[in-house]
Amino acid sequence: MITTTIKGMELQFQTESSLFSPRRIDKGTLALLSAIEFDPEDRVCDLGCGYGVVGITAAKLIGPDRVLMIDNDPEAASCARENARLNGVPEAEVIVSDGFSATRETHFTKIITHPPYHADFSVPKRFIEKGFNRLAREGQFYMVTKRKEWYKQKLISIFGGVSIREVEGYYVFMAVKKNGSYACAKAR
Repeated sequence: MITTTIKGMELQFQTESSLFSPRRIDKGTLALLSAIEFDPEDRVCDLGCGYGVVGITAAKLIGPDRVLMIDNDPEAASCARENARLNGVPEAEVIVSDGFSATRETHFTKIITHPPYHADFSVPKRFIEKGFNRLAREGQFYMVTKRKEWYKQKLISIFGGVSIREVEGYYVFMAVKKNGSYACAKAR
């Protein structure tokens, strides 16, 4: 059991050894959360939710009915559901899905992700491109990684711009959907 304080809230998380960062909340996730301000009107997608740290934090702040958590690993999704219950937001929706494939939901005001980025760029590339399509106009896409240049260029090519904040060795990217189509047609 992990007990921690995030955004002034005491939270508990059960996890499994097979999941990412099973002993403590990952520093990248904490860096990501430190850069985000949630608004009561937000509709949040925690894309690649793992055991639910980002989505549960959002649900506690803006209400569980305004949060969707997605992970392709059934064990991660199961832990996220249990952790939502443990933290008093059992209504937060958690689905097993490869990216957005199992949901038609759109018009998110914030999509937040800490994708796997050590192997190759295929998952983050898909998250960025498909995430753009699922955001509402003026919606924000947040991502955290240890690498900078590829992500910076990819986000600029899709969103037309990006802001980058360095937090304890991590890069927190935030891009805003200004238009209904990709900034650069060549980005596909």
